[in-house]
Amino acid sequence: MRKSGPPKGLVSYLVLELLAEQPRYGYELLKEITELSGGHWEPSYGSVYPILYKFEENGWAERLEREDEPDRKYFELTEEGREELAEKREEVGGTAKDFADIILGFYHMYAVLGIDDRFDVENPEEGWQFGEEFSAWIVEQVVRHHEHYFDTTFERITDTPEEFNERMGVSDE
Repeated sequence: MRKSGPPKGLVSYLVLELLAEQPRYGYELLKEITELSGGHWEPSYGSVYPILYKFEENGWAERLEREDEPDRKYFELTEEGREELAEKREEVGGTAKDFADIILGFYHMYAVLGIDDRFDVENPEEGWQFGEEFSAWIVEQVVRHHEHYFDTTFERITDTPEEFNERMGVSDE
């Protein structure tokens, strides 16, 4: 179970990957990460620019001067940065459970706010609400994204969490 937001180091990893593709500047990185999240998540300037400066300080990226865009600070990954990226790929590979906990945790809270009588959430008459129809729409979107990204037809999995963990050879910790 995770105690807080996205896995530590996620933005750094994304910045490394995007710089490995081509030199970029901070705002461009922000927009690319926002696009990768389907527009649902946008890191702040206060997170991306310090990462770029840290990369520069560590020798993982270097600043490029562009005559055609002198006001923009472009950064390019160095060979040391590519070595760091290889390490980060392995590190991020181990965070799948953290991501699942975040997704499931937020969904559980959404559902609880819609059905648990201990919470007296006042849903607006129009717009988003905590309720069954909105919950079903969220689940439908997750299924559609699954089918799109994995190019497959979604099939329900009837395993309990314990059965799934056993079948997949993972622990619930």
